[in-house]
Amino acid sequence: MLKVFGFYKFVKVKSLKKNKNFLQKFLIFNHIKGTIIIAKEGLNGTISGNIKDIDKTIKKLKSLFSFKKFDSNNESKSKFQPFHKPKVKIKKEIVPMNLSINSKERDMKTHLNPKDWNKLIKNKDTHIIDTRKPFEYKVGTFKRSVNPNVTNFRDFPKYLNNLKKDIPVAMFCTGGIRCEKTSVYLKKKGFKNIYQLNGGILSYLKKIKKKDSLWKGECFVFDNRISLKHELKLGSYSICSGCRMPISSKDKRSNKYEEGVSCPNCHDKLTETQKSRFRMRQSQIYKAKQSGKKHIFQKEFK
Repeated sequence: MLKVFGFYKFVKVKSLKKNKNFLQKFLIFNHIKGTIIIAKEGLNGTISGNIKDIDKTIKKLKSLFSFKKFDSNNESKSKFQPFHKPKVKIKKEIVPMNLSINSKERDMKTHLNPKDWNKLIKNKDTHIIDTRKPFEYKVGTFKRSVNPNVTNFRDFPKYLNNLKKDIPVAMFCTGGIRCEKTSVYLKKKGFKNIYQLNGGILSYLKKIKKKDSLWKGECFVFDNRISLKHELKLGSYSICSGCRMPISSKDKRSNKYEEGVSCPNCHDKLTETQKSRFRMRQSQIYKAKQSGKKHIFQKEFK
């Protein structure tokens, strides 16, 4: 069983290239896979490996960047390695919004635990915003939530500028980091009743009992587990090899679904040349499975 650790921390980071090279070597040496993003404003990532190796990496991150606690982190388990390889990337921001923030700008009074979050979103006057991308929203979300239908997070402020400032605004995302920036942005715009789900959806699904949950569906995650359910158990979604979008069991029953080739989302958009190429790839995967081997393009990990 592997440990999956997601985290973010707003902290001043210097010597980006030097830290990137060091972390890349450290992850490889300690058999850690996943992605870590570093920027001048902090770090954000999700990594996976054996418990001892992950714990060692956590200690190294804290000592390397001189902090004691992550702003937020979540832990889950996986029976298989959910990442292909280790990656350390340098970005202008750890979440792209053309807005750099620091830890002092975070207002922890607006960070709600799951029980207080339930109370807030049960209020009909509360405007509930799912800050994630549209395809994540379709996999699962909170009741009565609204998705701005923004593909690029940099365009999110255009939606926020049309909100009324006198109503309670409740925001949530997968791990909390997208809401951190949104909260600071709205505060600077004069909003006062801004709230966010502390630790994001993953924290909610781990801590809240299913009978008390206001969550509908599953939570999409950006690794080979694809989606998670309550108690962060493995979900039922897969990824279409044609368009790389999450697909449900219902999608697989469609006439437009073909394993390794297409799904209802992309069947009519793909050319016959593309479909032919994908069928050839899937045929190679089948042959590799039959011989007990794993093909380089194999996407099935469950």
